[in-house]
Amino acid sequence: MLESFFAFNIPLLIKLLLAILLGGLIGVERTMANKMAGLRTYAFVSLGSCLLIIISSLTTDNFVSVTDFDPLRIAAAIVMGIGFICGGAIIYHDNRLSGLTTAAGMWVASGIGVAVGFGYFSLAIMTTVLTLFIFSTLWEVEEKFKKSE
Repeated sequence: MLESFFAFNIPLLIKLLLAILLGGLIGVERTMANKMAGLRTYAFVSLGSCLLIIISSLTTDNFVSVTDFDPLRIAAAIVMGIGFICGGAIIYHDNRLSGLTTAAGMWVASGIGVAVGFGYFSLAIMTTVLTLFIFSTLWEVEEKFKKSE
């Protein structure tokens, strides 16, 4: 019984692990940049989003003849919920705003989890690579613009 449970759910496990990996990769970069949200935060955001989309998809598949449940409702709720969490990461103090990039990164990690949950693996991977590019490479470009002002 236990063996069949895990064998039956290998595709779901792969989705969850991929969401952790991709969110975690962004979190590693944030940890290395000494930002307030790091590896675990980004991995959790991506994993949680993936989980909710998997639940949404399974519910839709299992009850398709019983209800007109829309799996995109869950995705919309994730966007709003993560927005609330991200709002807590943004701090305004002494006429200085901080945490905005961290919040935006968490929001993208949530989207990555949604993409993995729906099975759009290549989209999730490309978004992870682009997010890492933005966090690492564009940071240097941004700093050069600030110095030239």
